[in-house]
Amino acid sequence: MSGKILIVDDNPNMSSLLAEMLEVFDYESIRAGDGMEAIEKVEKNDISLVITDMRMPKMSGLDLLRKIKETKPEIPVVVISGYALDDEGSNLLSNMADGFLNKPFKMADIEALLKQVIG
Repeated sequence: MSGKILIVDDNPNMSSLLAEMLEVFDYESIRAGDGMEAIEKVEKNDISLVITDMRMPKMSGLDLLRKIKETKPEIPVVVISGYALDDEGSNLLSNMADGFLNKPFKMADIEALLKQVIG
């Protein structure tokens, strides 16, 4: 894989944990604290995958998913959430997202997801 994995989460502890997990599998990551920052990073970097939290200030993970799929549909987007989804969220995820992770997740979940989404 050539590009970096973009981790989008307003919780720095969660994005650090994810970055460390990705390092174990030899993936380089960059981080964004919210959806607006994520969009800037997608425009300026070679991104191979976006992993975004669902609930964030300024822009939700679903709004970010929608935005990335409008502008760069070739970039896979995986959504992480610790909450149950409403019907609209579930539909968006099944139609647009390339993967979904429930919190709390384990190393094996990340590994399976990377294989599924990136190959």
